[in-house]
Amino acid sequence: MNLLFLDSYFEPETIAYTHLEKNLLEGLVKEGSKVQVICPTPTRGVSAQVREEYKGRKSEKLHSGKVRVRRFWAPQEGRNPIIRAFRYFWCNFRSYQLAVRIKGVDLVFSNSTPPTQGMLSALTAKRLSKKYKKKVPFVYNLQDIFPDSLVNAGISSKGSFLWKIGRRIENYTYENADKIIVISEGFKRNIMAKGAPEEKIKVISNWIDLDSVHPMSREDNKLINEFGIDPYKFLVIYAGNFGAAQGADIVLKAAEKLKDESNIQFVIFGGGPYFEEAKKTAEKLDNVFIHELMPADRISEVYSLGDVALITCKPGTGNAGMPSKTWSIMACNTPIIASFDTDSDLADVIRDSRAGVCIDPGNVDVLLGAIKVAYSEWGVGRQNSHSLREYVRLNASKEICVNRYIETIKSQCNR
Repeated sequence: MNLLFLDSYFEPETIAYTHLEKNLLEGLVKEGSKVQVICPTPTRGVSAQVREEYKGRKSEKLHSGKVRVRRFWAPQEGRNPIIRAFRYFWCNFRSYQLAVRIKGVDLVFSNSTPPTQGMLSALTAKRLSKKYKKKVPFVYNLQDIFPDSLVNAGISSKGSFLWKIGRRIENYTYENADKIIVISEGFKRNIMAKGAPEEKIKVISNWIDLDSVHPMSREDNKLINEFGIDPYKFLVIYAGNFGAAQGADIVLKAAEKLKDESNIQFVIFGGGPYFEEAKKTAEKLDNVFIHELMPADRISEVYSLGDVALITCKPGTGNAGMPSKTWSIMACNTPIIASFDTDSDLADVIRDSRAGVCIDPGNVDVLLGAIKVAYSEWGVGRQNSHSLREYVRLNASKEICVNRYIETIKSQCNR
C-alpha cells in the first residue's frame, strides 16, 4: 500500500497522538506499506533549538526510506486564537498544495487535530481520485470531537457562531470519509447521532506499550526516596492537568476534608492552566504532596506508587473521550476511583474490568466515601485479586490495536 498521511503535528512534536502514530507507522512498514507524510515545521512541545534545526529541513527518510516526510514552513503556534486559526488554515492550504502533486497514492489518512484536518483530507482524496480516475479512499482517525470539545472546555457554547461553523466542518468530514476510526463506543454514539452511518465507523481504542508500563513495588520505586514520600501510608494518586474540563479541583477539596486522617496521603503530579493555583492550595495542606507532571518514561513509578489512583472530570464532560491514563493505571495493577460521568466509556471499562468504582463527578462527599471504603477494604500496599494488566493486554495493547488499524486501512485499499 502507498499511503499518504496528512499531519499538522509530527515527531519530534509531542501531542497525545504522536506516540500512537509512531507505533502505527512502524506496524505499516513491517507489513510492507510505504508512507508519505506531509507536515509543517515542528512547533508544539519542542524547544527553540529544535525548531531552528528543522527550519531548513524540507524532507527526511525514516524506517529505511519506507516513510518519507515532506515538511513545509509554518508560523510558530501560539496562544492567540486568531494567530492559531491562521496557522491552521495556512497548514491546510500548504498541505493540499503538496498533497495533490503526489503520485500513486492508494489511501489518504489523517487524524482530527486541528478541527479542519478532516475537511482538508477529504478534499485531497477527492482531488486525487479525479486526477487518477480511480477511487482514493480517505480514513479519518477521530481523536477529538469538534466542536463538542470547545463546549466542554468552556471556550464556546452550543448554538454559537463558532459551534455552527464547527458542525458544518464536522458534517462535511463524516459525509466524505470512507471510514471513521473512533476511540470509544461513546464517540461512536455521538457521531451516529449527528448522522454518521454505523457501517462507516470502526471502534479502536488508543493503546499503550505494555513493555514500557508495568507494576513496580514500593521498595523499587525511586519516587519514594526522591520526594520523601512515606511508603507506609495509604497513597491516593492524581496525575494530570488542572483545566476547565478535568474537574481536578475536587482532589484538593477531598484532601482538605481528610486532613485529619493521618494515614491517608494525597500525591499529585500536575500541570495545566490552573496548576499554579492548585499548588498554592496544596501548600496549606500537610497531607498533600504536589509536583509538576513527571516525564513519560516514569509513568510506571507514578501509578505503581498509589494504593488507588483518581480520575476526574467536570460533570457532563466525561463522554468527550476515554482518558488515556486509564490504561496506564490499570497496566500497573492499581485500582481506580473515578469521579466521572457514570454513563461514560470509562465507567463501562471500570465495571467490565472490576478496576474500582465510578461515582458521580463533582460530589466531594461521595468521593470522600469512596476513598475511605478503599482504605478500609484494601489498606496500604494493596494486592489485586485479579490482573487489571491482563484486561489492558486484551483490549488496549499496542500489538492488538495497531493490527486493527492496519486491517481497517487494508480493507479500504482492497475495495
